[in-house]
Amino acid sequence: MNATGEENPADGRRWRVLALLAIAELFGMSLWFTASAVSPQLSTLWELDAQQVGWLTAMVQLGFVAGTGVAAILNLADIFPSRTYFATAAVLGAGANAALLAAPGYGAALILRFLTGFFLAGVYPPAMKMIATWFRSGRGLAIGTIVGALTVGKAAPYLVRAFAGATLQHVILSASGAALVAALLVGVGYREGPFPFARRPFSWGLAGAVMRDRPTRLAMGGYFGHMWELYAMWTFVPIFFFDLFTLRGHSEDTILSYSGAVGFAVIAVGALGCVLAGVWADRLGRERITIWAMGASGACALLLGWMLHAPFLLVLAVALIWGFAVVADSAQFSAVITEVAPSHAVGTALTLQTSLGFLLTTVTIQGVPLLREAVGWPVAFGVLALGPAAGIVAMRRLHSQRLSSTSAAANGRWLH
Repeated sequence: MNATGEENPADGRRWRVLALLAIAELFGMSLWFTASAVSPQLSTLWELDAQQVGWLTAMVQLGFVAGTGVAAILNLADIFPSRTYFATAAVLGAGANAALLAAPGYGAALILRFLTGFFLAGVYPPAMKMIATWFRSGRGLAIGTIVGALTVGKAAPYLVRAFAGATLQHVILSASGAALVAALLVGVGYREGPFPFARRPFSWGLAGAVMRDRPTRLAMGGYFGHMWELYAMWTFVPIFFFDLFTLRGHSEDTILSYSGAVGFAVIAVGALGCVLAGVWADRLGRERITIWAMGASGACALLLGWMLHAPFLLVLAVALIWGFAVVADSAQFSAVITEVAPSHAVGTALTLQTSLGFLLTTVTIQGVPLLREAVGWPVAFGVLALGPAAGIVAMRRLHSQRLSSTSAAANGRWLH
């Protein structure tokens, strides 16, 4: 900080905090897809069909929605210090995830996945607020870095699965161990930054005001289109490659290893997309970046399902482009909400956006395996492109409205 209290880009403290939180998010969010990563083994163990496998991820989504809702209504982020809240949630999430190894059956596993998602609500959203207290300028880059780190974290169980000899126990316990490290890092090393947020709690009374505000509705519409695609893509691209390697006659161990490695690469490459999109959004505008990202990801959704028999390197290239684009715009939707929502209702707007968006993901997470079984991957993935298409329409309208508002304000100043 300089003498005037302005942010000093040369201040190394905020970059150290960014590195600490990025590592903590990477480790903590490795809990999200552990059951999905070992779904082939769980399918054999409990004789699961494709839709039941989808519920292993969908229950995490529902738990996360419940966790964010409870946290918002009880104002947990204001009651407890951020580092305490984060560390406690990460420890509890690690325990719920590890308990999966003792689950007597599929029903118990679903409950544990719900609890894992519930506790992750104290790991994911608080980190966004925590890093924003350190960054006023360059916030797009900072939040993009955090989202990129958690993207790699979500991919991490697939990387563990890719190692020869990796078992269900290795994947699950490595994720729980990583979450405990995340709790230690934040609990010991994090301190609040110099730019604290004003308290903006969730309020049911403000929900109507949020939904009546057209710019906020449009921003939410873009986010919902993004979420329609994102988690179903993350869940089922590794299974797509499992099918691809199966069709090409590989052994069972090789199929598990190869599909795990590709699944990790396709999800993790999104981290680069998040960071670059954060830089570009600060320079070129958030709506523009979200439109470009959704255009690219929607095109890949339409294309990849037709490529089971295409040359492998071509299939991999399309999948990596999809992984890069599908999450690149994620952080920017929340940033847009903070810019366009009524200032007295930003907390409510963010909570509604997150909760409704994650609820929506359960529709496609359940729908994709049904379509895959009924009509194949082209339609199963093609349906995901409906989300980006709708999101692009919403963000184009928002962009036009914000330009009109800016022009009107400028003309008003000129007239006066």
